[in-house]
Amino acid sequence: MLWRLLTWPFRLPGRILKSFHGARTLKLTREGKYFVGITIGIGLAAINTGNNLLYLLLGWLLSVIIASGILSDICLRAVRITRQAPRRIYASRPFLMELQAQNCKKRLASYSLEVEDICEGHPIDKRCYFLKIPEGKTQHTAYRHTISRRGLYRFQGFRVSTKFPFGLFRKSTSYNNPSEILVFPSTHPVSLPPPRGQLLGDQQSNVVGRRGEFFGLREYRDGDDRRSIHWRSTAREGKLLVREYEDESQRRMTLLIDNALPETRGEKDEQALEDAISFCASLASAYLDKGYALRLVGRDLLVPFASGDTQLQRVLKALALLETKNENDAFSADIAPRTKSVLVVPKGISARSRPAQASHVLEVPR
Repeated sequence: MLWRLLTWPFRLPGRILKSFHGARTLKLTREGKYFVGITIGIGLAAINTGNNLLYLLLGWLLSVIIASGILSDICLRAVRITRQAPRRIYASRPFLMELQAQNCKKRLASYSLEVEDICEGHPIDKRCYFLKIPEGKTQHTAYRHTISRRGLYRFQGFRVSTKFPFGLFRKSTSYNNPSEILVFPSTHPVSLPPPRGQLLGDQQSNVVGRRGEFFGLREYRDGDDRRSIHWRSTAREGKLLVREYEDESQRRMTLLIDNALPETRGEKDEQALEDAISFCASLASAYLDKGYALRLVGRDLLVPFASGDTQLQRVLKALALLETKNENDAFSADIAPRTKSVLVVPKGISARSRPAQASHVLEVPR
């Protein structure tokens, strides 16, 4: 105990430095440059003249600089920044990233904080500003950002800076908060390819159901659901007519994407593939919205049949992480003859091993 008391003054500076987390960077503002210039000029004048009033003024200016450094350090200390990304982020579509700032200090507030998000080693071009965060409180804000390309993006942390209290210096520090954000391909409204007649297997059939796409009208039979009666046609024809719907269990679609590019490819080829992936994502969203069970097939890619919003999430994730393959790589599943399928290929790119059984082949962009 005696040794701890004797060595306490020597350990105090280390404790003070340890309490300030992270490295600090300091930059002069325009006002700060004027202030430092005036301070240096008054200091030189005081040394040359020995005037006590100039020494007093110099001491006051230096005390302002010291107070600015201490107060700005207090504002940056014990501040925790976290981010909350939206559930889905699409390429080339603006989104709001929510930031949460928590002041973990028990007695002191933090003032005038600017927060920059760091993505792939570079700060985002948007900053969030917190005027005051009271002690022990949390505040929320958000910034709008757009990511132009699909894929997995890594956020390293935050850069927090302040010009409090006098606006003479901008002091900054960095906080680590790594996270990953998946950006889905961009989607847009598309027209689905028209059906090609009555097909066999997992296709349109004469089996009718209560749900699904409209199939036609027929006369009412005993046992039919009265909710299916088409009253306008009934009044026009003078007999009960009911709606028939395509059997929802038979509505299945295989969506194929050719993700092969030649070995000697350029930016135009890569952009054509990105456009094809975006169009494929749009088709998947349209088919799933209509109640189809969808399967996604590509070179070294297979998402089994399913339907609903969960399947859309799987398909978009697979397309967001889809890698370029060689044309010698085969598709991960075969296409049965005379089944509903759409093959999406990049414009101007020919490749081997494409399925010949696809009922529709779409070259994108058209």
